[in-house]
Amino acid sequence: MQRSVITGTGSYIPPVIQTNTDFAKHLFYSEDHQPLPTPPGEVVEKFKQITGIEERRYTSDDLSTADIGAVAAKKALDDSGVDPETIDQLIVAHNFGNVLKHTIQTDAVPSLAASIKHQLGIKNPNCVAYDVLFGCPGWLQGVIQADAFFKAGIAKKALIVGAETLSRVIDIYDRDSMIFSDGAGAAVLEYNETGEAGTGILSASVQTHSLEEVDYINMGPSFYPDSDPHVRYIKMKGRKVYEYAMKHVPAAMKDCLDKSGVSIYDLKKVFIHQANEKMDEGIINRLYKLYNIPTPTEHVMPMSIHWLGNSSVATIPTLLDLVRREEIKNHRLSTGDVIMFASVGAGMNINAVCYRY
Repeated sequence: MQRSVITGTGSYIPPVIQTNTDFAKHLFYSEDHQPLPTPPGEVVEKFKQITGIEERRYTSDDLSTADIGAVAAKKALDDSGVDPETIDQLIVAHNFGNVLKHTIQTDAVPSLAASIKHQLGIKNPNCVAYDVLFGCPGWLQGVIQADAFFKAGIAKKALIVGAETLSRVIDIYDRDSMIFSDGAGAAVLEYNETGEAGTGILSASVQTHSLEEVDYINMGPSFYPDSDPHVRYIKMKGRKVYEYAMKHVPAAMKDCLDKSGVSIYDLKKVFIHQANEKMDEGIINRLYKLYNIPTPTEHVMPMSIHWLGNSSVATIPTLLDLVRREEIKNHRLSTGDVIMFASVGAGMNINAVCYRY
């Protein structure tokens, strides 16, 4: 039996730490450009209680999204032992391209995938490099695409990267800006003979809801009253996103698990997009509720959001890399463990993958 197997992972953790205390010095405004009546310190404390975020990481000014993606990619290649020249697909997930510090434009040409291939020094023209724009679920969608290419006989090895520098597209006057961070994660995926162990991808589910949901996460002007209206920042309808995720993500995860033929009792870990601690906990609780069983009390859901924030497409591959290296307390993976990856984000998009480690 052949399956798509993760043979190496890597991540880049930015060096600049931005704490909640740093944000307590900011003035926050509402969507109608009015100062929030709540003191900044209280805004920050309530934010921590809801999201679980205490600090986040920002990339140094001299590095681009492609730069940090290349670092994570190199680590994943080294971890896998794969010759870079044998990679068939180099898929890079992001949402904003290379946003250079102190500029208001995004560089999307050349693609981030082409830039990362260049930095890795891959000469093979048959290594096809391209970008994926799929909101926060972009990295996982790249994994799903690579798996499809493998099954179609088009490719056998893929490098999937998720990289983002969201600190360069946030509106510091918007309290939602405290959620976002920078980072990069990567994995090498190979189509291998797995034998009786059955390691690799077991199933996947994907959805897009783009009617009234399409602008739940969008781009818009700063909330600051005297801001330049031509400069746009990432914006989010937090309550709408939360309600959407609670309604649709658990059902998509259940669909994925049911397709795999694996019992919910055999699910060992859920690597969920690090968006919001309360939201992620709610999603997991609702997943188990769909099976009419209580949520396990043991450690099922590793988290990195407390100290890394929400780096969008980078959260899942970074979290996976940290757990594989046993750098998340009380979490480790053993051969044969059934795990699930799941994400939700702009689009609005949802995806999930069931995987035997």
